[in-house]
Amino acid sequence: MRRKIPSLQALACFEAAARHQSYTRAAQELALTQGAVSRQITALEEFVGVALFRRTRHGVTLTSSGRDYAAQVSTRLAALEQDTLDVMSTQGRTQTLQLAAVPTFATRWLIPRLPQLKALHPDITVHIETRTRPFMFADTTIDAALFAGTPEQISHWAGTRGVRLMDEVVVPVCSPQWLAGQASLSPRHIATLPLLQQSTRALAWRQWFDAQGVMAPLALAGPRFELFSMTAAAAACGLGLALVPRLLISAELASGELVVACDQALANQRAYYLVLPEGDEIAPVLSRFTAWLQGQADAEAAPSAVK
Repeated sequence: MRRKIPSLQALACFEAAARHQSYTRAAQELALTQGAVSRQITALEEFVGVALFRRTRHGVTLTSSGRDYAAQVSTRLAALEQDTLDVMSTQGRTQTLQLAAVPTFATRWLIPRLPQLKALHPDITVHIETRTRPFMFADTTIDAALFAGTPEQISHWAGTRGVRLMDEVVVPVCSPQWLAGQASLSPRHIATLPLLQQSTRALAWRQWFDAQGVMAPLALAGPRFELFSMTAAAAACGLGLALVPRLLISAELASGELVVACDQALANQRAYYLVLPEGDEIAPVLSRFTAWLQGQADAEAAPSAVK
């Protein structure tokens, strides 16, 4: 028997009170009385033998031990809730994958291909959450991650190994109105036009102009957008020119909403990777997903050589 695990009710009360820094608001969230929340937390403090909250004239604040414990409890309860939702949603008939991904790649490239995965492997269910920075897999329930980066960035991600999927080809694009009937624009001409900036690639335009040997005093000027999907939308609306990975805007290029302003791609070492926890073996469901994903990436990369 596990004798060192407190009751879930006590942990739920503690987690809510720690998050709100208030017994009253925790009680409102949990549909309990303030007295009930207080009793549960008092029982928890007696159980662990440590004061988790410090009572003040204005309410309660976490002790240092309480802050550390709250961080751990919150993670465990979230994982338990997710596990429960998985069982409820699949009725035990499917295998699930928890996948982290950079947002625009997930929205524009991966999700449109998931019906193909479902047709091939109907027993696999993929859950996706947004992550934009490396993290420790051991601290999460995530099975794998889809990230863009250089080989150095991926190799420095502790406790992981990266599977290179495809190179990132970044091109300048714009609404057709900016071409004014021309087939393309010269880098020197582009330097005079409004430029749309990507927050996560602050120096991208500067690097592109440097590669073309063109002076561009306004290379860092212009409105900034956090996501490539925002930058592409702004370009399609005619706000200016954007540097965007070609594979993320295939729909806009096909429809004519966006056109390639200049065929000179931004030469860099960035690529898209499937990042896996380090280890000799991976779960069979993850192995099947990896094989499918590599097949999709190979199909994407095959025609890119002639673009």
